[in-house]
Amino acid sequence: MKKRALISVSDKSGVVDFAKGLESLGFEIISTGGTLDTLKNNGIAAISITDVTGFAECLDGRVKTLHPAVHAGLLALRDNKEHMSHLAKLGLGTIDVVAVNLYPFKATILKDGTTFEDAVENIDIGGPTMLRSAAKNYKSVAVVIDPVDYTTVLDKLRTGNIDEQYRLNLMYKVFAHTAAYDSMIAEHLRSQVGINLPDSLTLTFEKTQDLRYGENPQQSAAFYREAIPSAGGISSAVQLQGKELSYNNINDANAALALLAEFDTPSIVAVKHANPCGVASGKNVFEAYKGAYDCDPISIFGGIVACNREVDEKSAAEMAKIFLEIVIAPSFSQKALEVFKSKPNLRVMQLNEASRYLGQVFDTKKVAGGLLIQSEDIGLFDESAVKCVTKKKPTAAQMNALKFAFAVVKHTKSNAIVLSKGTQTIGLGSGQTNRIWATNQAIEHAGDRTKGAVLASDAFFPFDDCVEAAAKAGVSAIIQPGGSNRDADSIAACDKYGIAMIFVGNRHFKH
Repeated sequence: MKKRALISVSDKSGVVDFAKGLESLGFEIISTGGTLDTLKNNGIAAISITDVTGFAECLDGRVKTLHPAVHAGLLALRDNKEHMSHLAKLGLGTIDVVAVNLYPFKATILKDGTTFEDAVENIDIGGPTMLRSAAKNYKSVAVVIDPVDYTTVLDKLRTGNIDEQYRLNLMYKVFAHTAAYDSMIAEHLRSQVGINLPDSLTLTFEKTQDLRYGENPQQSAAFYREAIPSAGGISSAVQLQGKELSYNNINDANAALALLAEFDTPSIVAVKHANPCGVASGKNVFEAYKGAYDCDPISIFGGIVACNREVDEKSAAEMAKIFLEIVIAPSFSQKALEVFKSKPNLRVMQLNEASRYLGQVFDTKKVAGGLLIQSEDIGLFDESAVKCVTKKKPTAAQMNALKFAFAVVKHTKSNAIVLSKGTQTIGLGSGQTNRIWATNQAIEHAGDRTKGAVLASDAFFPFDDCVEAAAKAGVSAIIQPGGSNRDADSIAACDKYGIAMIFVGNRHFKH
C-alpha cells in the first residue's frame, strides 16, 4: 500500500519544503484548496482531495475532507487485519502523515471591524476532525500541527525512527491545540451572549516565556498571556531595556498597574511585594514621583514604579538615583531613555495604555481542586451612598484626600489602612490579621507627618480602637465602608475627638 500524506494548512510557512521532503521519501501528497494550488505552483505533484473521495468540494469549500475515504484512511489500525481487509474491500488506502493547521479564528476576531458572521465563518470543522482522527491513531499516523515540527518529522521519517514517544508528543500537541481553539471560540461566544459566570469554564492562555524560577528559586515558572488579549496590562507591555522579567516582577507590575488605573491626573505608584509602598498624584511626573518616593524612601528601593504619563529626563534622572526593578509608563522621552541606559539592568517597560483593562475579565484564584472566579472590583463607591456620620463634616480638601486614600487602600492587602495628605500617601499598613495592627503600622510608618492627615480603611472598624489611635496621631478625617454592629462606638469616638468620618458602603477586601 502506497504511503500517503494529507496536507491542508492555513499557515503555509515551510509547507512547500515539507511536501518536497515527503515527496522525495515516496509519499503521495493529497491536498485541498489554496494549499493544493501552492504545492502545484511549486512543482509538487499533489493530487486533490476530490481524487481520493470521488466527491467534489461543495458549499463553498465547507465540505471537502469530511468523508469515509479520508477518515477510514486515518483511523484504520494497521495491525488489525479486519481493518486492513475492510479498507481493501472498499478500495481505500491509508493516510500516514497529516499536516493541518486551522482557520485563523483568533486573527479574525482580533481584526478591527470583524463581524460576528466573519468570526463564525472562520470556525474550522474539517481541520479539527482530521487532526483528532489522525491523533487518535498516533501509532500509525504522524500528525503535524506546528510548522516548527516539519524538519524533525522529515528527519525521523528518513531514518525510520519515529518512535512511539515522539508520536505521543505530536498527539499531545494536537489535542492541546484543538482544545485551545475550541476554548477561544467558546470564550468569544460567551462574550457575545453576555454570560458572566458560565456553568463550565475553559480558559486559554499562551506561553509568553519560561521564567528562571517562580516566587522562590526552588519553584519552576512560566508566564502565559490570554490567547485573546485584553487591552492594557503587563502582558501587553513592550520591554525597551533591562534584564528578563521575573515571576515577582510580573506580579508586582500587575499590582502597580491595577492601582494606577484608579487615577486620571499625573500619578506614580510604587509597589513592593505586590503592596503599594508609595503613591502620589501631582502637577507632573516629577512632582508625583517625589511624593511617592517621600512616602517610604526605604521600601521603594528595589521596587516597581508605574506612571500614567510620559517619563521625562528630569524624572528619569531622579528615578535613576536608586535601585529600581522596573519603570513602566505609556512613553519615555528620548533623553529619559538615555538616562536609563546608565542602569542597564533596569527593566524599562512601555505600555501604551498604562492602565489595567477592567470590566470584562475574571479575577481568579487557584485553590486545591478548584478555581475561585469573581468579577473585577471596579470603582470606589457610589457617590449617592456616601454619608457623613459625624458632627464634624470633611472639608472639600479633605474629601479629595479621602477619595485618594480610599483608592490606594482598595489595592492594599487586607487588613489595610492608608494615611495620606492631599494626594500623597504618608503611611501604609497592609496584610495584618487585625485592623488595629494595620492602623498602628500605618501611623508608625508616617511618623511625625500624621497631624492633619486622613485615614482610609478597606473595611469597617469592629471596635473604636482604630479611632482612638488615629486621634492620638492627629488624624483629621476618616473614610470607611461602615456596617459594623459597633459603628456607634467609632462614631462617638470621632465626635469626641473632632474627627470627620464618612461611610461609603463599599468594602474592598484584597487577600
